[in-house]
Amino acid sequence: MQVSFENIKMSYGDKDVLNNINFTIPEGKLVSILGPSGCGKSTTLMLISGLTFPSSGKIMFGDKEVTKQDAVKRKVGMVFQNYALYPHLTVLENIMFPLKMEKMPRKKREKRALELAELVQIKDHVHKKPKQLSGGQQQRVAIARALAKEPSILLMDEPLSNLDARLRIEMREEIRRIQQETGVTTIFVTHDQEEALSISDEVMVLNEGAIQQNSDPITLYNKPNNQFVAQFLGTPIINMIDVEQDKSILEWMPISDEAINQTKRIGIRAEDILTTSDERKMLFSGIVRHVARVGKDTTVHVKQGEDEVVATDLDIIPEEGELLYLTANINKVHFFDSKGGIVPVEEVARI
Repeated sequence: MQVSFENIKMSYGDKDVLNNINFTIPEGKLVSILGPSGCGKSTTLMLISGLTFPSSGKIMFGDKEVTKQDAVKRKVGMVFQNYALYPHLTVLENIMFPLKMEKMPRKKREKRALELAELVQIKDHVHKKPKQLSGGQQQRVAIARALAKEPSILLMDEPLSNLDARLRIEMREEIRRIQQETGVTTIFVTHDQEEALSISDEVMVLNEGAIQQNSDPITLYNKPNNQFVAQFLGTPIINMIDVEQDKSILEWMPISDEAINQTKRIGIRAEDILTTSDERKMLFSGIVRHVARVGKDTTVHVKQGEDEVVATDLDIIPEEGELLYLTANINKVHFFDSKGGIVPVEEVARI
């Protein structure tokens, strides 16, 4: 089922939580809504579910408007952060519960519940109670229960936040597998960029009630729409270099004078920083403050005065205290104006 928001505004008193947002979530896709706490992620999910209604605007499921339709009629499945399983019921009974409410015959609902238990790989535990299961197993039960009524849309609100790091990786891969096998349109709310980027067909980044960017994960990371998106995504955080006071840092770059004048800051991801022996082409020089080695990854912190950049995947592993000249591929540099917007840059010949 395709989901569309048309000029949706959501206010609580004089506070705007969502401010005239528009988007379309394609049918059969897994889309993550990503952003910091308080940005409007869960509110968006509640509006889709029908558990709350917008102050203005239209919500469409396919060609049908559902703006004022209640949750029961929307045929939406939900998985919450705390799973909300019934502790006195077995796994099988938990999965069957929505079907029991619909008065489906017992044999039919039991058959459906066992099929779902197999889909989420929990069939060997159907006679256990929730307290006998691990967090990941409880999550599987919650997903199966949400799928029991064959929803047209599956909503997941921070479903992995209570799991440990290794189990989160396992469960996000499982969520992707289940979504692909069922084909149900899935909307996944998270503040964890790694979760969003790893499993989603598309990622919508929200901040302060407005959509900052809505695109596939690769485009989102490589071509951010603005400084907020660039800084919100990526580990380590993107390096921001202020060039407003000294434009000479840009003068070797093959970009126009107009672009140089508009640019106030440049952003370079840690993995896109290179070493150079040519001082004329350096973006930054400094002393190696710290070298961190974690497994195969090496992160180098280079400090100059009060400024510092972080680099990974350098062609050398320097020693602490060593002087480095750093640069970057021009195609990997992001240029930002005074408002944090992208400065359009086309390469030109510079004499």
